[in-house]
Amino acid sequence: MRFRLPFLDLIVSKNPMDGLTKHYNKIAECIQIINDSVECYVIGNTTCKEFGDLIDQIDKVESEADKIKRSIRNHLPHSMFMSVDKTLFFNYTRSQDNILDNAQEALQWLAMRKVSIPENYQKDLIILLSEVNDTTMRLGPALKSTIGLHNGTSLDRESTKRKIRKVRKHYAKAVELRKDLTRKIYNSDMDFKDIYQLMHFVDCLSEMAHEAEGCADILRAMLSR
Repeated sequence: MRFRLPFLDLIVSKNPMDGLTKHYNKIAECIQIINDSVECYVIGNTTCKEFGDLIDQIDKVESEADKIKRSIRNHLPHSMFMSVDKTLFFNYTRSQDNILDNAQEALQWLAMRKVSIPENYQKDLIILLSEVNDTTMRLGPALKSTIGLHNGTSLDRESTKRKIRKVRKHYAKAVELRKDLTRKIYNSDMDFKDIYQLMHFVDCLSEMAHEAEGCADILRAMLSR
């Protein structure tokens, strides 16, 4: 079995891979805001915060995540000291950041104008959001497990692979849910502007899961090198 010794920690004081977990924690915060926002918007829960406050909240989280991303890139060590291929590292960072960008855009589309979502679509929307949540939340354990292997604090490659496969599994379900919901919305009797707005919102949610699955693919590539 191949494993990596934690040489990186002996050479540089800060491991850039660890910075990715700080950036990922912002995604977890973002998911909670999305949940609160959709609950307020779709169900019309009167105990929810003002929708505008939730938009401000997600903008703040996205801004904090951007600062973490810039810090990671600005403090990268020389390429010969990287524990993973630098191209893979950059690709992963970009894909993970795209999850937040799509979450931010999803709420912006929802906030553009008030749409009354028919009851028969509300359940489908909540189920899709739940599957997107599961896809993105599964990415966290996969990332931490991959970092553990690269840092030499873990030797369990099979466990890491299983965590990566779970991300893909939830993404596959999200894809099917998006197809069904998009077809229903497009064939509904709603006003065209409502249809257009909701379909963009659904697409943004789907892109969050898509980027999480892309991150999982990159983590798998990191394991094979």
